[in-house]
Amino acid sequence: MKITLLFLTVCLSLSTFVLSAQADLIQNEEHTSQLTEVMAVQGDWKILKTEWTSSDEKHFSDFVAAIGKSGCKNINQCLKGPANPYRSSDSPSARFSSDCADLPYVLRTYFAWKNGLPFGWVSSVEANPAVRADPSKPLDIRYSPNGNHVASRASVITRASATGEVKRANGYRILSDVLNSTSSAAFRVGAASESSSKPTDFYPIKLDRNSLHPGTAIYDPAGHVAVVYSVESDGRILFIDAHPDNSVTRGTYGKKFARSSPGHGAGFKNWRPMRLVGASPAGNGEWTGGKVVPFSNSELKDYSTVQFFGNEPDPKKAWNRGKFVIAGKAFDYYDYLRHVLSSGDLKYDPLNEYSLLLRGLCVDLKDRATSVELAVTRGIHLKEHPARLPLNIYGSAGEWEDYATPSRDARLKTSLKEARDRSLEFIALWKAGDASVVYSGADLATDLRAVLEKESAACSFYYTKSDGKPSDPLSILDASARAFAMSFDPYHCPELRWGATRSEELATCGDGEVKRRWYGALGKLRNQIERTYDARMDFTLPEMLDPARGGALGVETPPVVDLAESLH
Repeated sequence: MKITLLFLTVCLSLSTFVLSAQADLIQNEEHTSQLTEVMAVQGDWKILKTEWTSSDEKHFSDFVAAIGKSGCKNINQCLKGPANPYRSSDSPSARFSSDCADLPYVLRTYFAWKNGLPFGWVSSVEANPAVRADPSKPLDIRYSPNGNHVASRASVITRASATGEVKRANGYRILSDVLNSTSSAAFRVGAASESSSKPTDFYPIKLDRNSLHPGTAIYDPAGHVAVVYSVESDGRILFIDAHPDNSVTRGTYGKKFARSSPGHGAGFKNWRPMRLVGASPAGNGEWTGGKVVPFSNSELKDYSTVQFFGNEPDPKKAWNRGKFVIAGKAFDYYDYLRHVLSSGDLKYDPLNEYSLLLRGLCVDLKDRATSVELAVTRGIHLKEHPARLPLNIYGSAGEWEDYATPSRDARLKTSLKEARDRSLEFIALWKAGDASVVYSGADLATDLRAVLEKESAACSFYYTKSDGKPSDPLSILDASARAFAMSFDPYHCPELRWGATRSEELATCGDGEVKRRWYGALGKLRNQIERTYDARMDFTLPEMLDPARGGALGVETPPVVDLAESLH
C-alpha cells in the first residue's frame, strides 16, 4: 500500500512531505483521513533526554551550518545528502519538502527526533484585535495588522502502557503534524507576547555572535522566513530559504528583510529550548510521560528586544526612532549589524563589498529564472488570464501562489536598489575621507564600474522563449535596466516575464490583447517595491484600468535601480 501524507502550510504555498516515491496530489479536505492510515515506514521517536542543553544547541547549529554550506537545492536533497549525518537512519522512500515557513521547523523537528530530544511546537495562532480597513474581507493571518498570539501548543510524548509497553511517537508523523499546522503566521508574534502562558517557539535575541548563529531564524514581516547558516568574520549574515516550488536558495541578509513594528515580530529569532517535566525513566534509557515545557524568558540569557528599539531607545518608546550606536556614533540598523557581528574593527573594502552584492544579485536572478522556467514548463503562460487578480497578489493560493513572483521580484528590486545606493554611499564616504573605507586607488567610481562590468559579464543566464528557443544571454546589467518591466504574472509569456521591450525579442510572445492589457494595468504594481498585504487587489481588468479602483494600486514612478546609470 502506498501512503501519501500532505499538509497545508501557508508561508507561500501548499507544501508536501510524502512517504512515497510518487506522491498522489489530493485535495486539502482529504488529507485528514489520509493521515489516519497506518504508517508504512517505521520512524520511532525515542525521548532520550529531558532537556535541550547548550551542547545540543551547538550541535543543532553545526547541523544547520553543514546543510547551508552543502549547496543542496531542495530540502529532500539537503536531508538525503552527505551534509546530514543522520541520513542513513531514514527510510529510502521518505521524501521531504519545504516552503519558507516550513524550513526552520523541518530542520529543528528532524534534529530533535534524531537526537532523542523533547520537542513541542505552536499548533495554532490567532490574530490580535485590530481595526481593519475592510472587515468584510477574510483576514489573512499571515499578515495580521497587529500581529498574532499563540492559541495552542502540541508536543511529542512517549507513553507507557499499564503492562510497561513503550508507545512512541512516529517521527515522520510528527513532521507531518508539525508542518500541517505551520505557516509564517507563527512567526508574526510580537516581543510583548513572548512571555504569555502559551509561549512562542521563537524569541528575539541579542545582536552578537554568541546569539546570532547558524540555526537562527529570520522573519520578514512581508511573509518570508529564512534560516542563518553562517555569520562571516566581516559580519555578513548568510542564510538559506525555501520557496513555493520547494527550491532551497541562499543569500546574504540585507534590506530586502524589512524592519517593522515590534508587534509583527520581525527580525532574528532563536528556538526556545525545552525540557520534559514529570517524566519517568523507562529502564531502557528512554523517558515516558510528562509534559514538554518551553524555557521562560527569564531563563534565556540572550533574550533581547534591542533589534526593535535600538540600543539607545526613544524616550517615548517609538520603535522606529530608537538609535543604534557604537562608541557614540549612530549607525543605520543594517550597518550596525555588520559592525557588532564582525570579528574585530570593521573596515569596508568597497570593491569587494560591491562584488559580493553583485554576486548575491546573480544568485537571485538565476533563482528567479528557475522559478519562471517552472511556470513555463507547466504551461501556465498558455492558459487564459483569470478574470480577477487574487485578493492580494503577495499572499494567495493555487496557481498564482505557486507560480507568480511578486514577492520574489520585490525583494530582487530592493536588492538592486541596495547595491546602487551602497555604491554611491561608498563613493561619498571615500571622498569625505571616512576611515572605515579602505581603498588605495585614484577613482573609486571608475573602479566600481569595472567591478560591475566584470560581475555582470560573469552572470550570464538565459530563459526559454515562447517558441522553445533560448533567449539571448541576459546579465545583471540587463536585469537592472529592465527590472520594472519584468512581469510577476505567471499567465504572461516568458518574454514579458523577463521585461522584453525590443520588438525582435517580443516577436515570439503569443500573448493576445487581453493579456497585454493586463500587463499594462499591472505596471504601477511592478513599480512598487514595498509589499502591501493589507490592500484589496481582486479587481477585474476594467476595474484595474479604473484610476479610482485597481488603477490606484502601486506607484507611478519606480525608484532608480539601474546600476550602470548610478556610476556614470
